[in-house]
Amino acid sequence: MKKSFEENLEELESIVKELESGEVNLDDAIKKYSDAIKLVKVCEDKIKSAEEMVTKIVNENGSIEDFEVRE
Repeated sequence: MKKSFEENLEELESIVKELESGEVNLDDAIKKYSDAIKLVKVCEDKIKSAEEMVTKIVNENGSIEDFEVRE
């Protein structure tokens, strides 16, 4: 089962807190750092996907086009 963005973010925050505590041995710190990098990538991909969806608009005929904000 895929984790939600929020679950991944919570896990990432937990890893960062552990690493910042300075109480993690080197081997565990390396693994946790590697896990954190993977979580960052997953979160970045999710944000990019959401941004792409937000910049699209569905027309009445069902076609999709880029959405632009005009000031």
